[in-house]
Amino acid sequence: MKPTPRVLCLLALLCLLVPALSAGQAATQEPSRYFTELPDLPLMPGMAEMPDAGLSFDKPEGRIVEVYARGAGTADEVLRFYRRALPQLGWEAAGPARFRREGEVLDLEVETAGGMVTLRCALHPE
Repeated sequence: MKPTPRVLCLLALLCLLVPALSAGQAATQEPSRYFTELPDLPLMPGMAEMPDAGLSFDKPEGRIVEVYARGAGTADEVLRFYRRALPQLGWEAAGPARFRREGEVLDLEVETAGGMVTLRCALHPE
């Protein structure tokens, strides 16, 4: 059975539309963002950095940085995001909310209040 010209035209149109729809969907996803003071630490989608709440300074033993973010969600969602994201960036899990990389330790603390979650990320030398 040979396809009709109409069927071939519809198939060609589908071949053109599917990649365009996929590209449009990718463009609507939130781009990756990172903390200002820790440019290699991703900011979870849906969270906003709290730049005035943190601190950062260097010591001879290494840097000490504390950054905060706030957004909607749960503590479990936040920790699950960082447990997936951080190993891809070279961090090794050292506990439920602690990671190690190249002589530094990153501790995550999550508090929930009023339907909002606040994340504290504390980086310090090992």
